[in-house]
Formats: sequence, structure tokens, C-alpha cells
Amino acid sequence: MTHGGNIIDELTTDHREVEDLFGRIEASPSGAPDRKRLIDEVTIELVRHSVAEEQYLYPAVREHVADGDAMADKELKDHAEVEKILKKLEGCSAEDPQLDRLFMALKDSVTRHVQDEEANLFPQLRMACSAEALDTLGEKVRTAKKMAPTRPHPSAPVTPPANKILAPGAGLVDRARDFITGRGKS
Repeated sequence: MTHGGNIIDELTTDHREVEDLFGRIEASPSGAPDRKRLIDEVTIELVRHSVAEEQYLYPAVREHVADGDAMADKELKDHAEVEKILKKLEGCSAEDPQLDRLFMALKDSVTRHVQDEEANLFPQLRMACSAEALDTLGEKVRTAKKMAPTRPHPSAPVTPPANKILAPGAGLVDRARDFITGRGKS
């Protein structure tokens, strides 16, 4: 899928990629090593996406959208729920009987979150911000995803400035671990 454009286009592309990965995971048989590899891949994408949203999307929502604080707080609560599930999935082997149950909980939670963002948050942000501001945020999100962690860190800060300071370091460590283990390499 093509990345680029404003923050809404960028994040919507991420949503479609995650939905595609969910479909591939569901098509993979329970217990198959490929299923665990795909779950690792969706974990990487979701963590990078969430970190970028926490660094740039939700602060913009707080600043520009009416009742933005409540909206951002709700989205951060959704992220915390997903992060906890991802952490549990990280500890599962391909044969673990919990893997399928946790995956379905993840899919349900992410699907609800995506639907809410696309139906409510994105339209309000589009109305509240100029095209230039949305484009600038899109660039910032793409940069943040390149430096973001690839593993769940449920206790990491989710609001600026702490998340912008700590996430790149955690991302560096995660990418080093991924390189050594081969995690995330298709």
C-alpha cells in the first residue's frame, strides 16, 4: 500500500495494512509457525502506528478539535488495552492455546478503535485543521514510525514530551533485538 500524504491518509493506509494482516492471520492454521510470524508482524505495525498517533495525532486533536481532550483520552485508553494484549501475545509460542483467543481479542479491540477513529476523530480533525497542517503532521508521523519501538511497552509514557524523548531509544533497542532474532523479516 502507498504511504504518504496527510496524517489522515497515512494512518488510514496503516489501518488497511493491519486489516490485511488480520485476514492473513485468520487464513493461517492454528499452531502454524507462520501464524506467529504474522502476529509478530502485526505487532510491529500496531506499535509503530500507536506511538506515532500518541506523539502527533492526539496532541493535534487536543489542540484543534472541540472536546479534543476527551476524544484523545478515549483513544489512549484504547491503545492501552491493545498494548496489554500485544504484550501477552509476545510471550506466546505458535502452539500456545492462548494465542488464538488473544488474537481475536486484539482484532476486536483494534477494529473498534479503527472504526471510531475513521468515523469520528478523522473527520473532525480534517474540519479543524488546514490542509498544510495535516500534511505537516503526515510527515511527522512517517518520521516517528521509522524511529518507534517495534515491541509493546505498556508502561511507557504515552503523552508528550516524555513519549517523544523515550520512544526513539526504545525503538533502537527493539530494532536491535529484531535484527538479532530475525523478528519481523518476511
